[in-house]
Formats: sequence, C-alpha cells, structure tokens
Amino acid sequence: MQRTTIGPSNRIVVVGGGLSGLTAALYLRGAGREVTVLEAAETPGGRVATETVGINRFDTGATILTMPELVHAPMSAVGINADEAARRLDLIDVDPTYHMRYADGTTLNLHRDIDDLAAAIADTFGNDASDGYRNLTDWLARLYDAEFDRFINRNFDSAISIARDRKTRTAAAQLVRLGALGKLSSTVGRHITDERLLRAFTFQALYAGVPPERARAVYAVIAHMDISMGVYYPRGGMGRVAEEMVAALTGAGGRCELGTAADRVEWDGNRVQAIGTSDGRRWPCDAVVFTTDTPVTRRLLGDKPTGRSRKIVYSPSAVVAHGVVPRSVTAGWPGGHHTLDFGAAWSQTFRELTARGGRGRLMSDPSLLINRPGLSDPDHSITAAGESVTVLAPCPNLDSAPLPWRELSRPYVHEVLAVLEARGYHGIRDTFEIAKVDDPGTWAAKGMAAGTPFSAAHTVRQTGPLRTPNLVPGTDNVVLAGSSTVPGVGIPPVLVSGRLAAARITGD
Repeated sequence: MQRTTIGPSNRIVVVGGGLSGLTAALYLRGAGREVTVLEAAETPGGRVATETVGINRFDTGATILTMPELVHAPMSAVGINADEAARRLDLIDVDPTYHMRYADGTTLNLHRDIDDLAAAIADTFGNDASDGYRNLTDWLARLYDAEFDRFINRNFDSAISIARDRKTRTAAAQLVRLGALGKLSSTVGRHITDERLLRAFTFQALYAGVPPERARAVYAVIAHMDISMGVYYPRGGMGRVAEEMVAALTGAGGRCELGTAADRVEWDGNRVQAIGTSDGRRWPCDAVVFTTDTPVTRRLLGDKPTGRSRKIVYSPSAVVAHGVVPRSVTAGWPGGHHTLDFGAAWSQTFRELTARGGRGRLMSDPSLLINRPGLSDPDHSITAAGESVTVLAPCPNLDSAPLPWRELSRPYVHEVLAVLEARGYHGIRDTFEIAKVDDPGTWAAKGMAAGTPFSAAHTVRQTGPLRTPNLVPGTDNVVLAGSSTVPGVGIPPVLVSGRLAAARITGD
C-alpha cells in the first residue's frame, strides 16, 4: 500500500493551474472531494499556454501534446468519456512529428507510421539503417511496456518498495535484459549506427538534462512516446488543453480561481489548515497540492523540507523567441510544423549546455527548434500580419552560466536568426518581428530554479524514487505535483504527476 496524507481529506486546495494541478484536481473531484485550484496567472495552463501578442497567437510553453489519453482520463473521472474529451480538445495529428535537417544537407521526416518512416530512412540512409530502425522500434516498444506502468505511472515510498513487489521485480529484470541501464547513445547505437539518424532517437535527452552519451537508455522511452506513439496539436493552440480541463472541473462542481496567487500557508502543527492569497482571501483545506516550482514551494512552506537535502542539478534552459514573419517569406522555407535544424557539432553542444560550476557556454554550432503551428492550424496561427513563428535555442541554465540575459537576450536572438538565414530560412533575419522573448532571466523571474523551465535534470541520483518525493516529509497533508517531483519533466510526465498526487490523498 502506498502512503497517503494523514487525517481528513474532504477539502483540497491545489496551488497552480498547470496541467499537473488540473489533472490532480479532476481526479480529486471525481473522487468526491471539494476542490479549489488557485492560479496566479489570468489564464490556466502554466507552461502549456497560448498567448495573443498583437493579433497573433503563440504557444509560449509546450508546443505539442503527447499521449492525449492522459488528458482524457482525468476528464473521464468527472464523467466526460474519452470520445467527448477528444471532441472538446479537437486534436490535429501532427505527422511527421519532426522534420530533421542536418548540416550536410540531409533531411528526414520522422513519420508516426513504422512503414512510412522505415521507407524514408531507407531512401536517406540505406536499407541497413531502415532494418536497424525496425529493430529499434521493437526494442522501444518492449522498453515502454516494461517501464511505464511499473516505474513511471505509480507512486513509490522508497527504493526498497520496488524490491518488495513481485510484478515490479519482474519489470525491473526485463529492463536489465533490455539494457535500459546502459548509456543511451551506445544502447540505441546497437540498432542504428549512422550518427545523424542516431540523433533522431537521442536528442530527447536534452529534455532530461543529460547528454545522450551519459543518459541512461531508459530515457529512450521519450523517443517512443514522441515518434512511435505520435503527437497532436489542439486546434486553437496548446492553451486549449488547460481551458478544456478547467471547463471539465468547473462543470463538475470544482473551482478554479484565476489571477489568485498563493502567498502564505497557515499551519496547525504539521498540517496545513489554510492557504492565503495575495488578494487577502483565505482558503481552508484538509490537504494541499503544490505544483509550483521548487523555489516558490520552499518559500511558501517556510522551514518545512520539500525533498532531498542534497543540491539539485538542473536541466539546461532555453532562449525562446516568438515572432511574426510575412507569409511571402515563410512560404519558401524548408521544414514543417516542428523542425529540428542541427549544427554539425553534437557532443560538443551538449557539453556546452550542461557544464557545471559556471563553465557552461552558448552553443558554438547551434541546434535549433523552429515551431510553425500555422502549417497544421492556419486559422489560428496565420493572420494579416503574418505567420506565428517560434525559435527555441537551448542554452545553459543560470547555475551553469550566470550570463547577463537582460542585455544579452535580444542580441543573441538576432545571432540565432542570422544562423537560420544562412541555413536556408531566407528573409528571417530581416523580417522576424519579435513579439516576445523568454530567456533564463525571465524564467527565473517566474520562480523557476536556475532559470530553466525544464526543472531538475534526470541524473541517476534524481530519477524515479530518488527524485524529490511527492509526499512532503515532516507534514501530514502536503503533496507535490509537477516537473519538480516524480516522475519528471514535460508531457506526459506532469500529467502522470497530477494523478500520482491525487492518489496520495485518495489512496486509490
């Protein structure tokens, strides 16, 4: 049996209206609890939001949805079946998932369909590479089957609890047989040897904050979720996911208070008895779920611990530039909805991004993500002003490189645009009208540790049951959800974290 909060659990306050908080709230409301979500922003979603700047709309956080069934499930908890949830989200299949561009001029579309991708790989890299990809796909599917339910989608009270459960021991043995504890690059490299193709199935290690040659092969499951299982885009923007989750919650009798920032915690011994907000209101509760980033959570909890006492290592950050470009310019560009444009350097790039102790550097040979949602959803991303275009450039976090981003941000964006101009995105340097830029400084101002939206890195000592636990020690009724805790960063992990947080209260 998993440990749960102590005492009554009729009234729940969830601090933070991102996807993890809304997931927890829906499950809790479905279990009959009185639930109130407190969100500081005027719109829900957290790092999964769509903002309007001028007349153009931009996804200012996550840009694709993986495993939409993890959104359907909490909506089902309040009586909305999967078909109705899918209708409300109105998802567009994004296929290919990524368009890959390499420094030598090679291109590759990562299709969801195995046969389509195998054919594309054969055309570009040869039949041996295509056969290797098919073997890799089979291995990834077996990795996912052994890993997801027993190690990602469940609560652990300790590492010892893994050894006590027979099914978990069996799954662990399967992971060992699959080589999941080996290094990501070398394990995937058993199936595909071309360095360019290898990038397609290992670049996701950036999300985990660890270079592919040091990350464990268990994180290849991210590539399986992204490529083999497919990705989707909600018509109208990623912000629609949170909007529909809020509608489901309030339709079931829950509350979501937007523009309401938690600023104090009232204690009765080891129990939180109420959350105070900046507007002077007080929200009594039997239990509370914090989805805020670690610095904010620590400030609110005061002297209560929030997890491991050792220093946390954080993932790299990113500079994200949102801009508008005339359609007459973008019409001639290469790529698709999501384009990964690689520099020639690769291992060097990860070393620059992940070096510790102030030794981090900006990429000397940038690998960049270009997001053009208008290619999937033109009605909401292309206006009379032009097409919404987002360029993401990974960069070191503030612990790795405490750079002066207030002065550096805009000049660096112009450097990145010049790189893209030289790589075939003709006209971008002169016509990209900047609407908004986020950088490590702006992430830090929002309370994100080390100025990164990608939270704690998935090093060996910060993975699985070794990650910051979601049941806060020394308290009777405080639970964590979101990227700072288990199971980790991004979609789908934060959706899973919301379910796990709710289970810490309901015991389900």
